[in-house]
Amino acid sequence: MLAFTFGILGWFGMITGDSASAKSDTVIVKLDSTHSRVMQVNRVLIIGNNVTKERIISRELSLKPGDTISTDRLLQVLIRDKNKIYNLRLFNTVSLRVLELSNDQFDLLIEVVERWYTFPAPIFELSDRNINEWWENYHHNFDRVNYGLHLYQYNFRGRNETLSLTTQFGFSRRFELNYRIPYIDKKQKQGLLFGFDYGEPKNLAYRTLDHKLVYLTTDETLKRTFGMSVTYNYRKSFYETHSFQLSYRTSHISSLLVDSTKNYINYYSNNADFQRYLAISYSFVSEHRDVILYPLKGYQYTGYISQIGLGFMGLGLGDHVSQFSINLTQARHWPLGNGFYLSNFTSGYFSTPKSQPYSLYNALGYRRQIIRGYEIYVIEGPAFFLNKTTFKKRIFFRSWQWEDMPLNQFRYIPLAVYVKSYFDFGYVENYPRYEQLGLNTQLSNRWLGGAGSGFDIVTVYDLVVRLEYTFTREGTHGLFVNLKKEF
Repeated sequence: MLAFTFGILGWFGMITGDSASAKSDTVIVKLDSTHSRVMQVNRVLIIGNNVTKERIISRELSLKPGDTISTDRLLQVLIRDKNKIYNLRLFNTVSLRVLELSNDQFDLLIEVVERWYTFPAPIFELSDRNINEWWENYHHNFDRVNYGLHLYQYNFRGRNETLSLTTQFGFSRRFELNYRIPYIDKKQKQGLLFGFDYGEPKNLAYRTLDHKLVYLTTDETLKRTFGMSVTYNYRKSFYETHSFQLSYRTSHISSLLVDSTKNYINYYSNNADFQRYLAISYSFVSEHRDVILYPLKGYQYTGYISQIGLGFMGLGLGDHVSQFSINLTQARHWPLGNGFYLSNFTSGYFSTPKSQPYSLYNALGYRRQIIRGYEIYVIEGPAFFLNKTTFKKRIFFRSWQWEDMPLNQFRYIPLAVYVKSYFDFGYVENYPRYEQLGLNTQLSNRWLGGAGSGFDIVTVYDLVVRLEYTFTREGTHGLFVNLKKEF
């Protein structure tokens, strides 16, 4: 299979180029390159930012008026700055142009095309972790659909603030309000995020059998939960962000849910119907990738440390649980030339104590922490390791300007297609309670692996569609569809 895929990659490499000239994101430097010299930035001119405050863009620039730079380094610095501005996720396109004024001075012109920032987006989505789980485990039952409304106001007040409101009904009922302020100081290094949520699900995963979630469904509300949090962000440099979060959560479950789990694994500690705790966490992100929503070059390191339940600090808060966890990840992306790319992702997770109520069980199988080929499973445990490697070739790239579109924010339509091969492997330590009951042991405490081939389709507003055919160590295989990037 891999040999066949590499053959396809080579064939496409012969008949198509990268078509980079079709991309409207550009950096144009037209200077006399016969000899290196030092030049000074005279002015930075920004156009196209009808909503966005100029300081939000200038915050991402390495060069300010009065700075000097060698012409040998200028192009590399400007490309990096263009990517930083694009990664704000405020613009469809970003172009930088050097306007030479004299032998030793230039103006820097930045032109942006803003995105659409107000999205009253209807909710019509599956309640499950991915399409594959819904199709295979729950027989593509449309009763498992959530519906409602997301209201997003991006770039609120032109300051890259985000205000979001969610009202969701259907399979899982919830309400959320979040307000993100990226900068609260003049140096634009400190920010805050406030979050509130309330949920009343009548359908709830209350146990796991054969590594598949089992739901309890009734006409009554199974759980009422309320949470609030405040997060402080400190962006030390262009590429590094530290975050500290304090959160509070309280929830009640119905007597039906208590009775359904008392002989299995208690949903809450001591078979209680009530849980309350404070939690504190710290996260670190070192982001050095070109385009974070579909990176092809660079690297990222992340770290996350959390303590759920602060009773150990002697605060007398009546916390009902205690769990310490840590998760470290790294992602690397290498452009190999001629449209070929290689990427790798590694993640390690550890939590203690190992005995926890079911509500705090963690698993390999959510978001990007997943071994491809095991999409329909959750493999739970207090510790896991994961490694993912992808080799791909860009076989198509074009972009179009839809001139008849009345909204300028939707005129730019990019489309890129990649063909790829990949190999993932990982290991999950099982929970002691599962070992005692002889449950969910097929995929834990052993090395797992998945390999396959597929296509990535990347298009407007950073939408990624992944079509993958994967073979696993257990001999299973199938076609999997995902709507997010791999990592």
